[in-house]
This record gives sequence, C-alpha cells and structure tokens, in this order.
Amino acid sequence: MQLSAKELASLLNGQIEGDPEVLVNRPSKIEEGGVGSISFLGNERYEAHAYTTDASILLVSKDFKPRQLVKATLIRVDNVYKAFALLLDEFGRQTSPEAGISPQAFISPKAELGKDLFIGSSSVIEDGARIGDSCLIYPQTYIGKNVKIGNNVTIYPGVRIYSDCIIGDHCIIHANTVIGSDGFGFAPQSDSLYKKISQIGNVIIEAHVEIGSNSVIDRATIGSTIIRAGVKLDNLIQVGHNVEIGENTVIAAQTGIAGSTKIGKNCLIGGQVGFVGHIKIADGTRVQAQSGVASNVTEPNTMLFGYPAFAYRDYIRSYTVFRQLPDLYKRLHKLEKQLAEKKQP
Repeated sequence: MQLSAKELASLLNGQIEGDPEVLVNRPSKIEEGGVGSISFLGNERYEAHAYTTDASILLVSKDFKPRQLVKATLIRVDNVYKAFALLLDEFGRQTSPEAGISPQAFISPKAELGKDLFIGSSSVIEDGARIGDSCLIYPQTYIGKNVKIGNNVTIYPGVRIYSDCIIGDHCIIHANTVIGSDGFGFAPQSDSLYKKISQIGNVIIEAHVEIGSNSVIDRATIGSTIIRAGVKLDNLIQVGHNVEIGENTVIAAQTGIAGSTKIGKNCLIGGQVGFVGHIKIADGTRVQAQSGVASNVTEPNTMLFGYPAFAYRDYIRSYTVFRQLPDLYKRLHKLEKQLAEKKQP
C-alpha cells in the first residue's frame, strides 16, 4: 500500500509543505523513520528528531515553527495525535484479511452468519450462535452455543467465548482471552470440602469495547457480568462474576476485580490494582497502580493510592513522613538519651 502526501492531506484535512507527490507505505517512529515512511511530531521533547529523521512525510501541528531545515514533507493538521490515529486506522484496514470462510473452520448448520465475514481455520462456531456483518474471526477461535456477536467485531486467535454470552458492535477482543468462564463460586461443606456453585448467568459486552490479550471475564452466577460501552481493558485482567464496569472506564494490565463489584463510568484504573468483592466505585474514580481498594468509593472523581487505598493527596503526605522515619527515629533516640542523661544525679 502506498499513499501520496496529497492523498494523506485530503484524508487528514491537512496542509502540505513540500512535495505533494512523495509516497509512503508505512508509519514509523520519528526517531526511527526511514525513506518511504510517515511519522509525527506531537511532543516538543522530540523536536530534535524532526531535523534528523529520514521519514518522507512528517505530521506536525499547524502552529509548528521549525528552528532548522526539515527534510521531510510536512502535513500540518489541527490535532497531531488524532490525525496519526486516523492514519493508523487506514494502514490497519489495508492489512486486514479479505472476507472468506476457511474450509478448515467448523460452523454448525444451526449457526447464523452475517455478510462479509472472515473466519479463520480451526475456528469453531456452535449451535445457535449468531455472527453479525463484517466480523473478523481469526484462526482457532471458539464461539459457544447461543453466543451473539454484533457487527464489525474483531476476534483474534485463540479467543474462547462460552455459551450465551453477548458481544456488541465494533468490539475488539485480543488473543487468548476467555469470556464467560465460570465465576469463582464454592460453598464450604462440613467435611472441609468445597461444593461448586453452578454459574448459570452470562457476560454482556456492549459496543466499542476493547479487551487485551490473556484476560478473563467470568460469567455471572445468576444474571450477567456487564462491560458497558466504550470500556478499554488492557492485557492480563481478571473480571469476576457479576461485576459491572461502567461506560468509558479504562483499566490497565494485571488488575483483578472480585465478584459483584460495580465500577462506575469514566474511571481510570492503573495496573495491578485489586478490588475486593461487593463494593461500589463512584464515577470518575482514579486509582494509582498497585493500589488495593477494599471499601466503597462514594464521592465521584476521587483519587486513590496505597494498600489499602486511601485519598491520593493523604497518601503522598503520609509517604513523605514515612520516608523520614529513619531520621526521625535517630533524632528521637538522641533526645531520649539526652533526657536520660539529664535525669541522672
């Protein structure tokens, strides 16, 4: 795939400075750009690379004023990051597989398939499953009985979607993620053994959700585990049974959410955060990485840090004192020694 500066400027609503006919075939980092690539300058800390890069085209903001000669053709845009995201979408579309169903895929005659699908080899689609239009289902994917998948969904290799789960339009599910596995429910018995509690609910994932690789979303014991529209989950995330995650919440890698916890919308959760079960987290909550949340958060837009987590600013003040404890201990010990000497006859 090759695009000219003129074509890209039209796509991105930008203004050209330089050769409108120069061609590029790939995006690149500004510090690694080579001939035939397009890069971007979105942060002034990288400005020095604009004068040394070998990229053929460089996206810059409309108010960028070069201090030296720039060899690359410039395309000036209102929002560099937004323009580069659109550019990546364009290159991504060109690398997507063409529609078609592999003869090595197993598809139940009782499944319903939409139009313009790609279904890769060794994929399995069970009885009653319904797949919407323009979906990409990569090899070795398992889609269980009565699963419903919307339009324009991308499912990468090795994903397992258990029975009765629902996936909304425009979702992306990355490799080896499991959706709808049993929740962690066991009843202790008098003989110290544990009896498994049947998990008969499902998982509902609304539109425009993206889920990273090797994540697990457990089905509900009864009812539904729900991931609301626009949620973005990183790799290696555990979502317990009957959890609900609100709209447009973003959660970083290795976070674990125990059963029946409700997280509000527009929350930002750092990596390796742990949530105990059966709590509610207010809209707009921000939790720093490696924090542990053990109680309800009732005030919207709260910032939390620590283990167990408490107010971010209180944590920073406390940590400042904590770092001084060795010195404070020495001073206290010295004062005690001086006081003891004064008491001696």
